[in-house]
Amino acid sequence: MKILALGAHPDDIEIFMFGTLAAYAAQGAELTFAIATDGAKGGTGDPAALARLRREEAAKAAGLLGVEPRFLDFPDGALIADAAFIAALKALIGEVKPDLAITHAPYDYHGDHRALSDGMRIAASFAVPVLHADTLGGTGFSPTHYVEISQHWDIKAEAIRAHQSQGAEHYVHRAHLQNEFRAGQCNGASGALAEAFRFEPTFPFADIRALLPPAPAIRPVMASPGPAKPIN
Repeated sequence: MKILALGAHPDDIEIFMFGTLAAYAAQGAELTFAIATDGAKGGTGDPAALARLRREEAAKAAGLLGVEPRFLDFPDGALIADAAFIAALKALIGEVKPDLAITHAPYDYHGDHRALSDGMRIAASFAVPVLHADTLGGTGFSPTHYVEISQHWDIKAEAIRAHQSQGAEHYVHRAHLQNEFRAGQCNGASGALAEAFRFEPTFPFADIRALLPPAPAIRPVMASPGPAKPIN
């Protein structure tokens, strides 16, 4: 199986979908990471130097799964789903020939995220189904699919920490909270972690369950977790 993961910026894949990609890697899937922008606005100082640093950070993170990321190098903060960008995405899809593409939701918080999502919607066409990753904080996001990542959390956290230029610990903390909530949302066991996704069926792709790693196991639901306690 071939999986194409696309992030707008050099740390987006790690924050929003790295646990799932680690699960794919454990299954033997062939992974391709693509980063749409140069990341030059993700901090202060010389933009060219920051872009170089962020490429190094992204390569270090992707290397944890044996992947060498591809950089499309569109300007950070100015991404639009224009003809040039869509052509670049179509060329990437044509070269990789993925079974599934994973990218940002169309209503995520950052304009670059939304532009990448819009571009992929157009570029994917009849070539590949597109799965949308959770939004920052889960804002406005209604999942249709979940992937169990409990056993892959450590490598996800290590991948996020590779992006030291971005205040990595903040995103490790936020990602853990969100992944814990998503596992609880689908009745995962205590301490379980899950990444959430949304799939909008579009002809000819209606059902992608066979393309996904396992979801958290369904557990029996009791009316009450234990005997009622008196209220004082």
